[in-house]
Amino acid sequence: MKNNNSLFYTCSLIEYIGRNLKLERSAVVSSLGKDFIARIYKDADVLHCEPIEKIANEIIEMKSLTSGNFDNVAACRYEVPDYWTIGEVFERLIEDICGENESVDFIAEKLCQVYNSWISKAISNYNTDFFYQSRQYIYECWKAGEVIQDVG
Repeated sequence: MKNNNSLFYTCSLIEYIGRNLKLERSAVVSSLGKDFIARIYKDADVLHCEPIEKIANEIIEMKSLTSGNFDNVAACRYEVPDYWTIGEVFERLIEDICGENESVDFIAEKLCQVYNSWISKAISNYNTDFFYQSRQYIYECWKAGEVIQDVG
């Protein structure tokens, strides 16, 4: 499974909601829940036809999400990557973890696992270059359970 547009949209939407509400992305994922995330994933080909702001606001209202105080955008000392860029980083990692398994439930489960792990904080720290690293390096770090110095 490569270039999964539905997964890309789902991850970008999570990033967008997290930024708007100043929530860690794990909090967004936990608040939405695996089943709702699976629904977003399944409907992404239709949802993406609307502005992401509209869909995010509908989800925020529907799930009664409230603001927090996690502002990695304001804390960034460098150029802030847009939510599509970060969505793509998560998409690629989840694709690599899932391999050829394209089951919606499996993908939603792995998405929740990634966002609720250490690597979500590493990707969300825009004051490092971790999110700019190659997809292979990020996947190797995931497998190792930590940021590694040498993939070789």
